[in-house]
Amino acid sequence: MRVLHVITRLVLGGAQENTVASVLGLQAKPGLEVELVSGPTHGPEGSLEPAVAGIPGLLTVTPHLTRPVSPWQDALAWRDLTRLLRARRPQLVHTHSSKAGILGRLAARRAGTPVVVHTVHGPSFGSFQGRLANAAFIAAERVVARATTHFVSVADAMTHQYLAAGIGRPEQFTRIFSGFRLEPFLRATNLPAWRSRAGLQTDDFVIGKVARLTALKGHDDLFAAAPEILRRCPRARFLLVGDGDWRARLEVLSRAPGLAGRFVFTGLVPPEEVPQWIGVMDVLAHLSYREGLPRALPQALAAARPVVAYDCDGAREVCLNDKTGFLIAPGDTAALAERMALLAQDAGLRERLGRRGRELVQECFSVERMVDDLEALYKRLAASHPALQS
Repeated sequence: MRVLHVITRLVLGGAQENTVASVLGLQAKPGLEVELVSGPTHGPEGSLEPAVAGIPGLLTVTPHLTRPVSPWQDALAWRDLTRLLRARRPQLVHTHSSKAGILGRLAARRAGTPVVVHTVHGPSFGSFQGRLANAAFIAAERVVARATTHFVSVADAMTHQYLAAGIGRPEQFTRIFSGFRLEPFLRATNLPAWRSRAGLQTDDFVIGKVARLTALKGHDDLFAAAPEILRRCPRARFLLVGDGDWRARLEVLSRAPGLAGRFVFTGLVPPEEVPQWIGVMDVLAHLSYREGLPRALPQALAAARPVVAYDCDGAREVCLNDKTGFLIAPGDTAALAERMALLAQDAGLRERLGRRGRELVQECFSVERMVDDLEALYKRLAASHPALQS
C-alpha cells in the first residue's frame, strides 16, 4: 500500500514529532511504502527536517504550503499538492495540522485518492479565538470532512469537539494516542551536572514547562502565579524549555521585582535533550489554552514527574486528577500556586503521582503501540476499499 503523509511544516512540536515518528515507524512495516510532504520549515522553534531528510525518497518539501492564511499561496499549494498526488498515485493520503489538513484533503479528493485520513492533533476552532474565525474554520472543516474517509484523534476530547461542531460522524473517528520513544524518559534522572548547567541548586524545587514561547501556551499565567508560589515555597525555581517569538517579552517579565534569578530559559534544545531537562524537574506545569493532547504531559509522567495542567482539550486523559497530577481550571492562577505549594511540601505525594503516571504512560504511549494502531487502521480501511488491497 502506498501511503503519503502531508503536514504544514516540521518545526519542533507535538504534531510534527507525532508525524515523523509515524512515518518512520510505518516505513518499516512490510507492505507499506510511505512518503512525507511538508511545507518549508522556518522560525525560532527549530526543525525536525534532519530526522527525515537523509532518507532517500522520503521527504518532499513543497514551497507554497505555509502556515499563514494567504489565498494566493494557498491556491498554489493546493495546485502543487494535486499535481504531486496525481504523479505519485498514493492509495492512502494521511494529513496533519490545520492548513495541510484542509489543502491536502481537497487535493486528495481532486486527485482521486481512494482513502483520505486526517489526524486531529488540536482543534482549529475554540474559545482561544473570536466568533468570526471560529465560524470560518468550522465551515472549512465541515467541507473537507466530506473528503475525509476517517479521522484519527489524539484524544477523545478532539472527537467530542468535532462531532459537537457538526464535523464528521462518530464511526469515522478512532483515538490513537500520540506515542513516543519511552526509554529516554524512563531513564531520565535528576543529574546534579544538568542542574548546575542551568544554575540550579541541589535543593531547589524546580517547576518546569516544556513549550514553545508563544501565545496560548500559558506562560503569562505561570509568571502571574510565581509571586505566590515563591511566598509559599521560597526555594522554587522555574525552568522554561523551548524558544519562540515571546522569548524577549518573557525575559522582561522574569526581571520583575521578586522574580529576578528565579526563571531559567534553556532556549531551543535538541529533542534528545528534552528527557534530561525533564529529569531535573520536580514537577511539570502545562498551562496551554489549546492543545489536542500535549505530549509534554506523558513525557513528564514517563520520567515519573507529577504534572499540573489546565483542564483543556485532552489533558484530562493523561493528567488524572489526584492520580497522576492535578487538573485546574484554565486561568486559575490561585489554584496553580496552591497545587505547586502542596507538591513542594510533600515528596511522598510527588512520588505517588509520578509512579502512577509512569504506569499509565508505559501502557498507552509507546511509539510502537501508536504505529501498530495506525497500521491496523490502514488495514481495516483497506478491507473496505478494494483499491487499497493491491
